[in-house]
Amino acid sequence: MNARAADFLTFDKDKKVYRISPEQAVRDDVEKHYWIHVGRTIVKDWRLYVMLIPMLLVFLFWRYFPMYELLGCFKVPDVVRPVSQQYFSGFSYFNRLLVGGDQLSTDFWRAMRNTFILSFYGLCFGFPIPIILALFFNEIRSNIARSVYQVLTYLPKFMSTVVMTSLVTMLVKQGSLTTGMGIVSGLLENIGVVSHEVANAGLLNNPAFFRSIYQISGIWESAGYDSIVFFAAIIAISPTSYEAAQIDGAGKMAQMRYVVLPSILSTIVIMLITRIGSLLNIGYEKVLLLYNTNTYVTADVVSTFANRQGMASGGAGTGVASAAEMMNNVIGMLLVIGANTIARKASNTSLY
Repeated sequence: MNARAADFLTFDKDKKVYRISPEQAVRDDVEKHYWIHVGRTIVKDWRLYVMLIPMLLVFLFWRYFPMYELLGCFKVPDVVRPVSQQYFSGFSYFNRLLVGGDQLSTDFWRAMRNTFILSFYGLCFGFPIPIILALFFNEIRSNIARSVYQVLTYLPKFMSTVVMTSLVTMLVKQGSLTTGMGIVSGLLENIGVVSHEVANAGLLNNPAFFRSIYQISGIWESAGYDSIVFFAAIIAISPTSYEAAQIDGAGKMAQMRYVVLPSILSTIVIMLITRIGSLLNIGYEKVLLLYNTNTYVTADVVSTFANRQGMASGGAGTGVASAAEMMNNVIGMLLVIGANTIARKASNTSLY
């Protein structure tokens, strides 16, 4: 690229010389004293930056330092030696999981399939529910009634996973935690959905019902809390948009379709990208508390598979567990990049 003096200087016809334009002088001063301005801003707002320190420490100790342990995917596990002194094993753990041909590889691919199915069902059925709830909350005219309904839908999110899974267990079982008929089981038996033998044995002991129980309990737990973002985007819509739609004869459904949904489309896209990014990141806590050996075929996911391998044989399977989790996270990263690229090209809205 060829630069000329006239691009940066102005010509003084009286003195026949080039001078720096006022705009360029301001830009030069800003660039010259950039770090001085940054320092002054930090000193001025030092309280805000002090509040960032706990968050930075959390990311440092719980996000970045643990990355060092990823070397365990490529080292021979040794409980005595640190990771840096363990022997290098290459991609043996990955080869064993992907193409090993033994029971370990079979269990891994079953866990990967279950992880994807549970996440896909959660995306298809769990993602639209918060949007629908936000639309319903927006149509409630009474602020008191809306507040009550919102609090009732938010409450399950603030229960611990143990409490939530215990409630689910009591609803589908009765008495013992392994056998018996719960309220939901009895209701399904009375309306003819399940047989008496299946209901009496417990729905959580039947692999055919685990995915449904997992998804329904997940929607009940998080739908209300997830609707906060969409409801905040809806109430930010200008009232003039509704007035214009009403003048054109639009009813409530037409206003939702042509005013509300297009206005919150960018929020929906961003939330969808983040949801796709965590598509394969199913936490092991809830699955671990709900599944058992009878439901491994549909309930075992990568996180629970890695947990079992890491706890087995006194930690000898930590290499296999680390490799399984690493592959899961790499696939999740690729899903985020792909979803973000597609969204940016299709709607000019993206996460980055």
